[in-house]
Amino acid sequence: MSLRDSLSTALDSVMIRFTRLVRSVGRRRGLDDADLDEMEQEVRLRLWKALATSDRVREAKTSYLYQTAMSATLDMIRRRRARPQEDLETMEAADSPDLPVGAAPDVEFEQSELAARIDHAIDELPEPRDVVVRLHLSGYHRTEIAELLGWTEPKVRNLLYRGLEDLRASLIERGIGPRRVA
Repeated sequence: MSLRDSLSTALDSVMIRFTRLVRSVGRRRGLDDADLDEMEQEVRLRLWKALATSDRVREAKTSYLYQTAMSATLDMIRRRRARPQEDLETMEAADSPDLPVGAAPDVEFEQSELAARIDHAIDELPEPRDVVVRLHLSGYHRTEIAELLGWTEPKVRNLLYRGLEDLRASLIERGIGPRRVA
């Protein structure tokens, strides 16, 4: 098998193994299916350029894949903001008589602001906790996280509970939390 084929096989293997993680990063940032496919290809390309050998690709850690996916997603969003284009679906939704005028953008803005504040709070968590909390919030079970990171399930459980506790306290401190009914 040639070096090129070996590298391609390693990239295929890693991308299959981490597809759920990579796509969840894009989904949380509001990318649609077409954008997710583009972002996935960008992650693949970045791995190929940065790691260059099949052995290094196979040894790539979950956190490296997560950071690469996050970087590719944010770069895609920045490119779009730099050259804004009207999306046909967005124009059709704005013309829809079902939505009250101005309601959908307000809700979407509030949700994106809340997501950004939560994301910032997660970024401030200590290093191992932030990764575990992000994976948990992406839908991974503790046993899957342990397997992905090469840790024991009790270690992941401990980091997850402490990380969620820290996140909850940070969000409450920022005024983000469940509304209390009097």
